[in-house]
Amino acid sequence: QVFPSQDPLDRADFNAVEYINTLFPTEQSLANIDEVVNKIRLKIRRLDDNIRTVVRGQTNVGQDGRQALEEAQKAIQQLFGKIKDIKDKAEKSEQMVKEITRDIKQLDHAKRHLTTSITTLNHLHMLAGGVDSLEAMTRRRQYGEVANLLQGVVNVLEHFNKYMGIPQIRQLSERVKAAQNELGQQILADFEEAFPSQGTKRPGGPSNVLRDACLVANVLDPRIKQEIIKKFIKQHLSEYLVLFQENQDVAWLDKIDRRYAWIKRQLVDYEEKYGRMFPQEWCMTERIAVEFCHVTRTELAKIMRARAKEIEVKLLLFAIQRTTNFEGLLAKRFSGCTLADGTAKKPEVPPPSTNPFLEDETGTETDEIVIEKTDADKPKKPKVPDNPFHGIVSKCFEPHLYVYIESQDKNLGELIDRFVADFKAQGPPKPNVDEGGAVLPSCADLFVYYKKCMVQCSQLSTGEPMIALTTIFQKYLREYAWKILSGNLPNSSGGLTITSLLKEKEGSEVAKFTLEELCLICSILSTAEYCLATTQQLEEKLKEKVDASLVERINLTGEMDTFSIVISNSIQLLVQDLDAACDPALTAMSKMQWQNVEHVGDQSPYVTSVILHIKQNVPIIRDNLASTRKYFTQFCIKFANSFIPKFINHLFKCKPISMVGAEQLLLDTHSLKMVLLDLPSIGSQVVRKAPASYTKIVVKGMTRAEMILKVVMAPHEPPVVFVDNYIKLLADYSTDTFQKILDMKGLKRSEQSSMLDLFRQRLPAPPSGVENTGSLSLSAPTPEQESSRIRKLEKLIKKRL
Repeated sequence: QVFPSQDPLDRADFNAVEYINTLFPTEQSLANIDEVVNKIRLKIRRLDDNIRTVVRGQTNVGQDGRQALEEAQKAIQQLFGKIKDIKDKAEKSEQMVKEITRDIKQLDHAKRHLTTSITTLNHLHMLAGGVDSLEAMTRRRQYGEVANLLQGVVNVLEHFNKYMGIPQIRQLSERVKAAQNELGQQILADFEEAFPSQGTKRPGGPSNVLRDACLVANVLDPRIKQEIIKKFIKQHLSEYLVLFQENQDVAWLDKIDRRYAWIKRQLVDYEEKYGRMFPQEWCMTERIAVEFCHVTRTELAKIMRARAKEIEVKLLLFAIQRTTNFEGLLAKRFSGCTLADGTAKKPEVPPPSTNPFLEDETGTETDEIVIEKTDADKPKKPKVPDNPFHGIVSKCFEPHLYVYIESQDKNLGELIDRFVADFKAQGPPKPNVDEGGAVLPSCADLFVYYKKCMVQCSQLSTGEPMIALTTIFQKYLREYAWKILSGNLPNSSGGLTITSLLKEKEGSEVAKFTLEELCLICSILSTAEYCLATTQQLEEKLKEKVDASLVERINLTGEMDTFSIVISNSIQLLVQDLDAACDPALTAMSKMQWQNVEHVGDQSPYVTSVILHIKQNVPIIRDNLASTRKYFTQFCIKFANSFIPKFINHLFKCKPISMVGAEQLLLDTHSLKMVLLDLPSIGSQVVRKAPASYTKIVVKGMTRAEMILKVVMAPHEPPVVFVDNYIKLLADYSTDTFQKILDMKGLKRSEQSSMLDLFRQRLPAPPSGVENTGSLSLSAPTPEQESSRIRKLEKLIKKRL
């Protein structure tokens, strides 16, 4: 295993017979037997020589190993001796150091123990002497000396907490506790004697003994201090409870000023007589005032429950005003450190606001509210009350605020009725285009009154009464919108009403709004816009005033939507009036014999009539809506969306049309297009570019009218070219529109039939799954299609009537 070998002789399973048979496999091979034997003998001699050499070598190695081992043992013995010698020297050195420092350590321990003993003996001497002095001074009521001595004794006694197992120390501790209890009882007895609970007479001035007793009470159990404060305040307010009993006439709300005058005198009297008797950190003046507030709130609540039927709005507001004024006076005089939470609320400066209702709430009540633009994304922070005494007395009035809410409901109802009566008596506002459509005065009056109510209610309560007041605000905002604004909108005789449909006759002039009526509509629109913006700011201000838990219940979105409806109705009336004024001219256009026109001249009379109506109405509307430019733009857009489809429908009624007639109509259409493009600034000295949204509508609509006339002007031979030209110019795949074009050209029925067949063939294939109805619309119904439907409805109504 140590020396691996391939020699067969070295194998563990060596078989001599097999080995010989390997050497001499045949009889002929036996001829070499001598040579093989010689090789084996030679190998044996070599092995013997190797074995002999190895054996002799091992003999020498053993002798050398024993010699090396002996030398190593000797070296180890020498090393061990040296280590032992070093250890012995170290032990001797340590023993020597201990002998040197033994006396020093003894002196240190002795000094420390001696110092502790001396200090403890001094403390014990002080404690024993202090306890004896404390007991003697207590008997002699020397509270001035006791106050200083007691605190020292208590501090010294703390050093003996770990020695309470010693009987003498425990006895001294018990004597200190007994002295403290005796002091407490004695001081309470002294205060009871000086300020008896029964009777209202008091000593003429402060007592030095009691002043020192208060200093002692600061060191005693806090309950002693609280008992002294409680008894003194109770005795100090005992006269108040007698003077303002529930059965006394002076206790009712109309004489509430006397309660606050009484406490003011008492506080002044206290400062003069007892201001130096109690320590300043006791805040006795504030404590008396706070207790007075608690007692007053309880007494007022009791008497108001008993005489609830006698409470009137003026009386309630008078009492609340005087009470809140008193609470404000307390906030100026005291910090509020003695309130229930024990911490004075630090006033916080409210964040700046652009709310139009955020004005000086102490100013005059008739100040007019100014609307300012606000950033809707700006976060709103609720206003933090800076008066820690807010509601400390006035909270008792909250259950009776329904009287105030009902009164405001009645007052606002009368205010709306007065607005209605004034409008009827004074009539609509005089037209004055220079002022740009003034807001109705009643609107400002309403919101000024709202502001007054909101400020008053927020001073009374920021809870449920504010929600009730908000509900009343919502009610009368809606009434103002319907009774004052919508109720005074003039009836539209030019709109789609039954009366207008019955009166519409050929060539008749439709009645228009007068100048005064146009100004009234614009004024109502401006007022509604003012109300919309101010209502939004009113909502924000109410959310600032109300408690955070009730903010979600304030929502004036419905009222703002109501004013938006008034604005929309006003714009629609203006559009209908101008649109109806143009109807006779368009009717005259459709009645003209366009096949008999022989030459193209200036614009037709009907175009002049339309332009005249536009020049008469639009400047008036624009000037009266100068303060609400966006709604004037809406008016222009709605008029364009109404007039252009109507004009196209009347174009289809012009049949048949000759080539010259179509050219004249194309000229007229271009004139109307230019007038409509200039409509927002027509008649104005300041030329302002029309809004892009309006220009896009006019260009799209009037270009379609021009394309219709160009198709009419195109020759109908060959038919294929005409149909392709129609599809290219109009991109309208409705067979109805194509039929109207053929009627305008005056083609015969046979020609129209072949044209329609060809037109249907040229239509693009409908989407799969959709039946071919003979017409295909590539987009939603166009405005002219919608207008056509309205006209059909008008005719149907006429027939049925």
